[in-house]
Amino acid sequence: MGLLGDIVARKRAELDALRKVPRTGPKRSPDDVVGALRRNGASGGALRLLAEVKLRSPSAGPLSRALSAPARAVAYAQEGAAMVSILCDGSFFDGSWEHLSEARALLDAAGHGIPLLAKEFVIDRRQVQEARDRGAGAVLLIARIVDRPTLGRLADTAREEGLEPFVEVADEGELATAIEVGARVVGVNARDLDTLALDSVRAARVLDTIPSGVVAVHLSGLREAGDVGRIAGTRADAALVGEALMRDDDPRPRLRAMVEAARGRWHQETSRRA
Repeated sequence: MGLLGDIVARKRAELDALRKVPRTGPKRSPDDVVGALRRNGASGGALRLLAEVKLRSPSAGPLSRALSAPARAVAYAQEGAAMVSILCDGSFFDGSWEHLSEARALLDAAGHGIPLLAKEFVIDRRQVQEARDRGAGAVLLIARIVDRPTLGRLADTAREEGLEPFVEVADEGELATAIEVGARVVGVNARDLDTLALDSVRAARVLDTIPSGVVAVHLSGLREAGDVGRIAGTRADAALVGEALMRDDDPRPRLRAMVEAARGRWHQETSRRA
């Protein structure tokens, strides 16, 4: 692995320090992440949107800091995001565990109970525990960076902690592994995490093969409302929007248009069937 290998090496170096940090224990009841992300109703529903907070990207460089991480999370919730993804990696994305706990506190204070996804490069159960203690409802597990037994153990730890294991895959083989470890939420990344190249054809192919009982999430590559409308017509239950929103000092107008596109495509499809 190229970039991924560098990131994982950094995570291994960080683990000793994290293991020395005493656990604070979870402060909230578990979130219903599956309920938040699944399209409702027998005939479908509006595409759910996950809005992401990340201050830097390996592909795009520094992103907007006009809003703090927690303030941006609240702005996303106000405009209809079903879930907020918080980057916890500091070395490559300028994120932190503090961003996660601060976002949870501000969202709760503002009356927004939507779940948070701890987006970290998880290779050890201690990271899963930290995600729970910091207020996440789900933790990202990337199938590519761990072997099958480790992925299973991390997923089990997440469930024991009251977290939803959100398993990220890139191809059919990784999808099969995700299903084997009991993932109820699977994200298909359209971006290759080694080369950073986008492959929407591959992502669509893998999404189409996700079993109907599993929440399917499209990851990466959505920039405009029209992109959201296109994904709303696919198998996906939800889609993550990150860089496009993070380029905007005020992400609310773009996210508002995206939420409307997700709902609009749903109404178009249901009207056509009627």
